[in-house]
Amino acid sequence: MKLMWKFNLALAVVFVVGLLVTGAVSYAVLQANAREEILDNARVMMEVAQSSRSYTNSQIKPLLETQLRYSFLPQSVFAYAATEQFNDLRKKYPDYSYKEATLNPTNPRDRATDWEADVVNQFRNGQAKGDLVGERDTPTGRSLYLARAIQITDQACLACHNTVAEAPKTMIELYGPANGFGWKLNEIVGAQIVSVPSALPIQRANHTFKVFMLLLTLVLVVTFILINVMLNSIVIQRVKALAKSADDVSLGQVENAEFKDKSKDEIGTLSQALGRMNKSLAQAIKMLET
Repeated sequence: MKLMWKFNLALAVVFVVGLLVTGAVSYAVLQANAREEILDNARVMMEVAQSSRSYTNSQIKPLLETQLRYSFLPQSVFAYAATEQFNDLRKKYPDYSYKEATLNPTNPRDRATDWEADVVNQFRNGQAKGDLVGERDTPTGRSLYLARAIQITDQACLACHNTVAEAPKTMIELYGPANGFGWKLNEIVGAQIVSVPSALPIQRANHTFKVFMLLLTLVLVVTFILINVMLNSIVIQRVKALAKSADDVSLGQVENAEFKDKSKDEIGTLSQALGRMNKSLAQAIKMLET
């Protein structure tokens, strides 16, 4: 096998291995970044919900206390306000969702579904601490969710959720006496769950990966061609010239052999050494002939 083919084979192996390793690493990094982007969106939405809850509880509810004696207003409940805010957001982003999933809610729309109840029970059983992250399949594709426990830490909450007898009559008139009672202080009764679609960030990551790999492959191909051109001009052609001159010497054509390469690299040094050897050989032949 010629030197050129050996070199190309070794170079091709290095390029293919490098391409595969780079592809695997970059794909993993891009997918991780896409997942982190989804989580960042979910965290922002969760904090917006928390802000809505705090605003409603501290500024809206006190203004409606007198009205609540005559008619219960769901708008005064921070969970209701946060949910309504996100329902308005869903008009533009239907795949995004927020729910205060509760095992025993006053408002029936907050009742946890089967998968949401599993999330709540993970908090109740101590299997999850802090924020819980997970993925699930939806009719529109994969969705990543961020969940945070709803724990009764304020005694004032029990005024509406301890017993039917203690609850505001206006609230019972609206929702009935069957649900949302029996809550205990420090009990985890539900979870705030923000769901964010995975499709868009993942699609962007896959597109970026394809473009990156295409450009990297193009760079490697161009590099491969340039290396071959340089190898041919810097090494192969010069070695062929030395080989031809050496063949002339071996055939007794000492005078015709030319070692003209005067460069200072290794091939030039070899050419100069062969030239000196050729001159010495020519002188030795002349001495023998005389």
